[in-house]
Amino acid sequence: MTDRQDVPTYFVYGEPTRALDVGFFHVETVMERRSVHFGHVSPHKHPQMGQITYWFKGGGTYRIEDRTWNFSAPTVSFVPSSVVHGFDVEEHSDAVVISISDDQLRSLASSVDLPLDTPCLLEGSPGDPAWIRLDHLSDMVVDEYLGTTTTSPRLLAGLIGVMLSQIARLGGGGDVTEASPSKRLANNLRRAIDQHYREDWTVTRYVTLLSTTPHLLDKAAKETFGQSIKEMLMERRLLEAKRLLMFTIRSVEDIAREIGFDDPAYFSRFFRKRTGVSPAAWRQNRIKSSRPDGEADPADIRIQAR
Repeated sequence: MTDRQDVPTYFVYGEPTRALDVGFFHVETVMERRSVHFGHVSPHKHPQMGQITYWFKGGGTYRIEDRTWNFSAPTVSFVPSSVVHGFDVEEHSDAVVISISDDQLRSLASSVDLPLDTPCLLEGSPGDPAWIRLDHLSDMVVDEYLGTTTTSPRLLAGLIGVMLSQIARLGGGGDVTEASPSKRLANNLRRAIDQHYREDWTVTRYVTLLSTTPHLLDKAAKETFGQSIKEMLMERRLLEAKRLLMFTIRSVEDIAREIGFDDPAYFSRFFRKRTGVSPAAWRQNRIKSSRPDGEADPADIRIQAR
């Protein structure tokens, strides 16, 4: 059972996390689980898979990490693994949810136009031809997954890859070009930080892990993410602190230790310096209001409305 102090992790919503088969896919509609969530999906994450959620009718409120938006169909999101998300929707809303294992996403990464390590949420217009095309692609994915004959994993992967690229065309990835060596290095750095930020690694350890130089790594980080290596490390720890403050009942002291701060007082100073308030005050403010407060988003979530 998931510890109630932790952000819940699921296989699909309401089901315990389990090991995924290589190349795993899962497709269903949100309302197939209505008896589990009744239109309210609490903040949670999936540790081994990303998800496309395409809302084809209705609307509601969607949350990714510590930000919240009102939306109406058609709307689509892509959420990578381990990103906290949830939503509240109207009674007649529904969406297709396509879950893709991380290993399958890695295999698709080189052939799709959407960055697969950053969340996005896009809202469109029902009569827009580009969104009609996305709707058709969603139908094709559902038909292939639920087909009466044997599902072709290769065809399903291809359809999902096209759908991801269509999301990029709608604005999810901006102007996408082939990743440069510098950008690949920066993405590798971010993945390494995700794995080791709790261990309080020095910059030198990341440089050694990635077989590069401090100058090249810092340059790649600034060119790709607009931050130095040290800033990326601090932002990643801040993001996790916000997750735990917002979605768990763990104490500030416990959260400090979880993200690599041995001294809770130092953690509080770190948090206040970057947010303007103490961890306890930030948590209380979030409890009082479910609406975004305009604070800068540490997860670099791209949100574009059409």
